[in-house]
Amino acid sequence: MRMRPTLSWTPTEDLPPGSTDLEPVAEALSTGGVLVLSGAGLSTESGIPDYRGEGGSLNRHTPMTYQDFTATAQARRRYWARSHLGWRAFGRARPNAGHRAVAAFARHGLLSGVITQNVDGLHQAAGSEDVVELHGSLDRVVCLSCGALSPRRELARRLEEANAGFEPVAAGINPDGDADLTDEQVGDFRAVPCAVCGGVLKPDVVFFGEAVPPRRVEHCRELVHEAASLLVLGSSLTVMSGLRFVRQAARAGKPVLIVNLDPTRGDRHAVTRVALPLGTALTAVAGRLGIPGPAGV
Repeated sequence: MRMRPTLSWTPTEDLPPGSTDLEPVAEALSTGGVLVLSGAGLSTESGIPDYRGEGGSLNRHTPMTYQDFTATAQARRRYWARSHLGWRAFGRARPNAGHRAVAAFARHGLLSGVITQNVDGLHQAAGSEDVVELHGSLDRVVCLSCGALSPRRELARRLEEANAGFEPVAAGINPDGDADLTDEQVGDFRAVPCAVCGGVLKPDVVFFGEAVPPRRVEHCRELVHEAASLLVLGSSLTVMSGLRFVRQAARAGKPVLIVNLDPTRGDRHAVTRVALPLGTALTAVAGRLGIPGPAGV
């Protein structure tokens, strides 16, 4: 029997309540060397829902797993129909005040790096550089046979040519760029093969049930080792891909600070969890540090 990946988490212990005091976050940033670890919650103010917060996509949608994607052509056809539609919505998303604040902190020399669990590219669009995309990016497509990488826009063009008139209305868009469509809406959508070898194409992202590439994990571990503190933004830390870095920082005695409206799986390792909207919180922190407001960045 195939094990399903961890998609949800329920606290099994009493966790401290969230705070509204931003001073610990401002103090950590003022001393520099802060490593940011961001999650889907940072992009909700850009119109991209998260997985687990209020109104999160897991309430209505089970993400495609790597095992399901590779198992059948029918599953891949269904995925690409939904992802093709979702890609258009992702392309319209713009960085919000939270993304711009992170970029401003970096420009002022307060950050040692940025690791994001998001696949939307909004950190880079806001001006952040050298962002480690832990789960990859929807901007790229990889062939599972020959390993060739290609731009997503090229695949979008090919899919449009192969599916003229495909214009269903999605019930919602998810953090992985997958749109909510019924089987009837998917219809006879046609996926296309790798242009190089004819193999199976997959977005260059880490699906649920798929491992993050070891070299990328090791790079992130080095960033945690070099950082003075770890600032988690908008992540429930439900999956181990992000939680392991929180645990690493805590074991090394580095302060872990979390800004997330809901409790997280990393709260017991943190010196504080600030329960405020990210755009509001990070804009306020920027003001305390004398950094121009993210809206003007």
